[in-house]
Amino acid sequence: MALDCFATLAMTAQRTSSSHMKYRAIVCPELGPPEVLRVEEFDAPALQPGQARVRIRSCGVNFPDLLMVAGKYQFKPELPFVPGFESAGDVIEVAEGAKVKVGDRVILRRKTGCFAEQGVGNPNELVPAPAHYNYDEAATYSVGLVTSYHGLITQGRLQKGERVLITGAAGGVGMAAVALAAHVGAEVFAVCSTAEKCAAAKAAGATHVINSSEQKIDDTVRALTGGKGVNCIYDPVGLPAEVALRSIAFAGRILLIGFAGDNPNYPGNRVLIKCVTLIGVRAGEFVRHFPDVRARETPEMEALTKVIRPHVSKAYPLVEAAQALRDIAERRAIGRIVLHP
Repeated sequence: MALDCFATLAMTAQRTSSSHMKYRAIVCPELGPPEVLRVEEFDAPALQPGQARVRIRSCGVNFPDLLMVAGKYQFKPELPFVPGFESAGDVIEVAEGAKVKVGDRVILRRKTGCFAEQGVGNPNELVPAPAHYNYDEAATYSVGLVTSYHGLITQGRLQKGERVLITGAAGGVGMAAVALAAHVGAEVFAVCSTAEKCAAAKAAGATHVINSSEQKIDDTVRALTGGKGVNCIYDPVGLPAEVALRSIAFAGRILLIGFAGDNPNYPGNRVLIKCVTLIGVRAGEFVRHFPDVRARETPEMEALTKVIRPHVSKAYPLVEAAQALRDIAERRAIGRIVLHP
């Protein structure tokens, strides 16, 4: 659904005027379904020392954006707010002390504010865009590959030859995990809900695909592994605990990435008996507590961008942000969706 481009400006008092320019952004004025979103015009704020202004060319759309607008995400920004936490574009203005320069292609990562024609970033919110990525790929790099690398490699310790089950394998985070796991030499079991999504996961590198609309996940995994199960489960969906515990091998690792479905309730006795390790994965929060981990991960992830590219299947104009979120809510996305300001 296209948004009303002439919506009333409700946040004027909160803006700092700048002679630079005005810009449009998507605003969430109240919590609810994607249709609550509006387009509003802002005065560009003056830059503070160290900051840079970015002309945003592409914004990544993510499931947490949908949850945030609905008020169901763990981070609850004060209303009204501009959704979006990953984007890419060009630096158009810098303040004294900025670590980038005008003309640089950058990724802008913030907790909110990226569904906009421009954004202001602090030094820790701006990183160079991979030179060989286009804007759409750069705008979707952070959530997909960074989450997958931190989950599978840093916390999940996935090794060549191991078996890994990936749920939501045709989604943005899931498809990145499939490609990464295949790259390191794992045997990848990809779970998808349609034949089309299974085909996409197979093309991304999955060894086996499981259509959850037609097959029981745990029974299929046990049949394909001779009853042994998989060494690791990468779960951005919220696999029922019983299914996960029947699918996991003895002493396996279950990576809890998110809960697109229900929040599973793991029985402690079953976890103990099978010596299973449950690992909560919050890539951004983890490295805020342990910044040396991100310093170690960064060059390794940069090297991976040469062989792994985000799969962007659909782009909408900025004013159709509600439709992009609706696609995610209704599980219509394969790979990533972006907005073009």
